[in-house]
Amino acid sequence: MKLYYSPGACSLSPHIALHESGLKFEAIPAPTKTHQLPDGTDYYTINPLGYVPLLELDNGERLREGPAIVQYIADQVPQKNLAPANGTLPRYRLQEWLTFIGTEVHKGFSPLFNPANPDEVKTAAKDKLGQRLKWVDSQLAGKQYLMGDTFSVADGYLFTVTNWAPRVGVDISGLENLGAYRTRVGARPAVQAAMKAEGLI
Repeated sequence: MKLYYSPGACSLSPHIALHESGLKFEAIPAPTKTHQLPDGTDYYTINPLGYVPLLELDNGERLREGPAIVQYIADQVPQKNLAPANGTLPRYRLQEWLTFIGTEVHKGFSPLFNPANPDEVKTAAKDKLGQRLKWVDSQLAGKQYLMGDTFSVADGYLFTVTNWAPRVGVDISGLENLGAYRTRVGARPAVQAAMKAEGLI
Protein backbone atom coordinates (compact mmCIF):
# COMPACT_ATOMS: atom_id res chain seq x y z
CA MET A 1 0.00 0.00 0.00
CA LYS A 2 1.00 3.61 -0.50
CA LEU A 3 0.04 6.42 1.86
CA TYR A 4 0.24 9.93 0.45
CA TYR A 5 0.77 12.41 3.28
CA SER A 6 1.85 15.94 4.10
CA PRO A 7 4.01 16.31 7.23
CA GLY A 8 1.94 17.14 10.30
CA ALA A 9 -1.35 17.31 8.39
CA CYS A 10 -4.39 15.13 9.14
CA SER A 11 -2.66 12.35 7.17
CA LEU A 12 -0.57 11.73 10.29
CA SER A 13 -3.62 9.85 11.61
CA PRO A 14 -3.54 7.01 9.00
CA HIS A 15 0.26 7.12 9.15
CA ILE A 16 -0.04 6.26 12.87
CA ALA A 17 -2.66 3.59 12.10
CA LEU A 18 -0.36 1.95 9.56
CA HIS A 19 2.51 1.82 12.05
CA GLU A 20 0.14 0.41 14.68
CA SER A 21 -1.10 -2.21 12.21
CA GLY A 22 2.28 -3.68 11.31
CA LEU A 23 1.19 -3.80 7.64
CA LYS A 24 3.72 -3.12 4.90
CA PHE A 25 3.33 0.28 3.29
CA GLU A 26 5.20 3.05 1.54
CA ALA A 27 4.75 6.63 2.76
CA ILE A 28 5.00 9.23 -0.02
CA PRO A 29 5.20 12.94 0.81
CA ALA A 30 2.59 15.00 -1.04
CA PRO A 31 3.13 18.53 0.34
CA THR A 32 -0.12 20.48 0.41
CA LYS A 33 1.66 23.70 -0.60
CA THR A 34 3.39 22.46 -3.75
CA HIS A 35 1.29 19.39 -4.65
CA GLN A 36 4.44 17.93 -6.14
CA LEU A 37 5.69 14.45 -5.26
CA PRO A 38 9.41 13.74 -4.73
CA ASP A 39 9.68 12.32 -8.27
CA GLY A 40 8.12 15.47 -9.76
CA THR A 41 4.65 13.99 -10.30
CA ASP A 42 1.75 16.44 -9.95
CA TYR A 43 -0.24 15.13 -6.96
CA TYR A 44 -3.49 16.26 -8.62
CA THR A 45 -2.98 13.36 -11.06
CA ILE A 46 -3.20 11.01 -8.05
CA ASN A 47 -5.94 12.81 -6.15
CA PRO A 48 -7.85 15.42 -8.21
CA LEU A 49 -9.01 17.01 -4.94
CA GLY A 50 -5.39 17.77 -4.08
CA TYR A 51 -5.55 17.00 -0.37
CA VAL A 52 -4.23 14.27 1.87
CA PRO A 53 -4.49 11.54 3.01
CA LEU A 54 -4.91 9.14 0.15
CA LEU A 55 -4.27 5.40 0.47
CA GLU A 56 -3.50 3.43 -2.66
CA LEU A 57 -4.25 -0.26 -2.19
CA ASP A 58 -2.17 -3.08 -3.62
CA ASN A 59 -4.75 -3.60 -6.39
CA GLY A 60 -4.45 0.06 -7.45
CA GLU A 61 -7.74 1.23 -5.94
CA ARG A 62 -7.57 4.47 -3.99
CA LEU A 63 -9.27 5.48 -0.76
CA ARG A 64 -9.70 9.09 0.31
CA GLU A 65 -10.86 10.59 3.61
CA GLY A 66 -9.02 9.84 6.84
CA PRO A 67 -11.87 8.21 8.82
CA ALA A 68 -12.55 5.74 5.98
CA ILE A 69 -8.84 5.01 5.53
CA VAL A 70 -8.15 4.31 9.20
CA GLN A 71 -11.13 1.94 9.44
CA TYR A 72 -9.92 0.10 6.36
CA ILE A 73 -6.46 -0.27 7.91
CA ALA A 74 -7.93 -1.46 11.21
CA ASP A 75 -10.08 -4.07 9.45
CA GLN A 76 -7.03 -5.59 7.75
CA VAL A 77 -5.62 -6.58 11.16
CA PRO A 78 -8.60 -7.39 13.43
CA GLN A 79 -6.27 -9.08 15.92
CA LYS A 80 -4.71 -5.68 16.70
CA ASN A 81 -8.06 -4.32 18.02
CA LEU A 82 -7.60 -0.94 16.35
CA ALA A 83 -11.36 -0.85 15.71
CA PRO A 84 -14.25 -2.88 17.16
CA ALA A 85 -15.87 -5.48 14.92
CA ASN A 86 -18.21 -4.28 12.18
CA GLY A 87 -21.89 -4.39 13.07
CA THR A 88 -21.34 -3.99 16.82
CA LEU A 89 -22.41 -0.99 18.88
CA PRO A 90 -18.79 -0.25 19.83
CA ARG A 91 -18.02 0.08 16.10
CA TYR A 92 -20.70 2.72 15.80
CA ARG A 93 -19.20 4.44 18.86
CA LEU A 94 -15.89 4.51 17.01
CA GLN A 95 -17.60 6.03 13.97
CA GLU A 96 -19.30 8.53 16.28
CA TRP A 97 -15.87 9.62 17.55
CA LEU A 98 -14.32 9.73 14.07
CA THR A 99 -17.21 11.87 12.81
CA PHE A 100 -17.05 14.20 15.81
CA ILE A 101 -13.29 14.64 15.51
CA GLY A 102 -13.61 15.26 11.76
CA THR A 103 -16.49 17.71 11.79
CA GLU A 104 -16.21 19.43 15.17
CA VAL A 105 -12.48 19.43 15.94
CA HIS A 106 -10.56 18.98 12.66
CA LYS A 107 -12.80 21.40 10.76
CA GLY A 108 -12.91 23.65 13.82
CA PHE A 109 -9.23 24.34 13.30
CA SER A 110 -9.64 25.21 9.60
CA PRO A 111 -10.52 28.93 9.99
CA LEU A 112 -7.40 29.38 12.13
CA PHE A 113 -5.09 28.27 9.33
CA ASN A 114 -6.53 30.76 6.83
CA PRO A 115 -4.49 34.00 6.95
CA ALA A 116 -7.28 35.81 5.09
CA ASN A 117 -9.74 35.36 7.96
CA PRO A 118 -10.24 38.48 10.13
CA ASP A 119 -9.48 38.31 13.86
CA GLU A 120 -13.15 38.18 14.85
CA VAL A 121 -13.65 35.03 12.75
CA LYS A 122 -10.61 33.42 14.36
CA THR A 123 -11.74 34.43 17.85
CA ALA A 124 -15.17 32.88 17.28
CA ALA A 125 -13.56 29.72 15.91
CA LYS A 126 -11.26 29.46 18.95
CA ASP A 127 -14.22 29.87 21.31
CA LYS A 128 -16.22 27.11 19.63
CA LEU A 129 -13.18 24.84 19.40
CA GLY A 130 -12.44 25.47 23.08
CA GLN A 131 -15.96 24.32 24.00
CA ARG A 132 -15.60 21.15 21.94
CA LEU A 133 -12.19 20.32 23.45
CA LYS A 134 -13.49 20.98 26.95
CA TRP A 135 -16.22 18.42 26.28
CA VAL A 136 -13.63 15.92 24.98
CA ASP A 137 -11.63 16.52 28.16
CA SER A 138 -14.70 15.60 30.23
CA GLN A 139 -15.20 12.41 28.19
CA LEU A 140 -11.63 11.32 28.92
CA ALA A 141 -12.11 11.38 32.69
CA GLY A 142 -11.15 8.00 34.10
CA LYS A 143 -10.22 6.61 30.67
CA GLN A 144 -6.95 5.68 29.04
CA TYR A 145 -8.32 6.24 25.53
CA LEU A 146 -11.49 7.50 23.84
CA MET A 147 -13.01 4.02 23.73
CA GLY A 148 -11.86 3.00 27.22
CA ASP A 149 -8.69 1.03 27.95
CA THR A 150 -7.93 0.10 24.33
CA PHE A 151 -6.22 2.34 21.77
CA SER A 152 -8.27 2.75 18.59
CA VAL A 153 -7.81 4.58 15.30
CA ALA A 154 -9.90 7.43 16.72
CA ASP A 155 -7.11 8.13 19.19
CA GLY A 156 -4.57 8.59 16.42
CA TYR A 157 -6.94 11.07 14.78
CA LEU A 158 -7.62 13.10 17.95
CA PHE A 159 -3.90 13.19 18.76
CA THR A 160 -3.14 14.44 15.24
CA VAL A 161 -5.60 17.34 15.22
CA THR A 162 -4.87 18.47 18.78
CA ASN A 163 -1.20 18.71 17.77
CA TRP A 164 -2.24 21.81 15.83
CA ALA A 165 -3.36 23.76 18.91
CA PRO A 166 -0.01 25.47 19.70
CA ARG A 167 0.50 26.40 16.04
CA VAL A 168 -2.68 28.48 15.92
CA GLY A 169 -2.82 29.84 19.46
CA VAL A 170 -5.40 27.46 20.97
CA ASP A 171 -4.55 26.99 24.65
CA ILE A 172 -5.32 23.46 25.85
CA SER A 173 -2.97 23.56 28.86
CA GLY A 174 -5.88 23.69 31.32
CA LEU A 175 -7.45 20.48 30.00
CA GLU A 176 -5.78 17.99 32.32
CA ASN A 177 -7.41 14.80 31.03
CA LEU A 178 -6.65 15.74 27.44
CA GLY A 179 -3.08 16.65 28.35
CA ALA A 180 -2.43 13.33 30.10
CA TYR A 181 -4.08 11.49 27.20
CA ARG A 182 -1.91 13.28 24.63
CA THR A 183 1.21 12.33 26.59
CA ARG A 184 0.03 8.70 26.71
CA VAL A 185 -0.77 8.52 22.99
CA GLY A 186 2.36 10.43 22.03
CA ALA A 187 4.55 7.91 23.85
CA ARG A 188 3.28 4.95 21.82
CA PRO A 189 6.04 3.48 19.62
CA ALA A 190 3.86 3.64 16.49
CA VAL A 191 3.07 7.32 17.10
CA GLN A 192 6.76 8.07 17.65
CA ALA A 193 7.65 6.17 14.45
CA ALA A 194 5.07 8.04 12.34
CA MET A 195 6.12 11.42 13.70
CA LYS A 196 9.81 10.67 13.13
CA ALA A 197 9.05 9.57 9.56
CA GLU A 198 7.34 12.92 8.94
CA GLY A 199 10.18 14.92 10.51
CA LEU A 200 7.99 16.16 13.36
CA ILE A 201 10.31 14.96 16.14
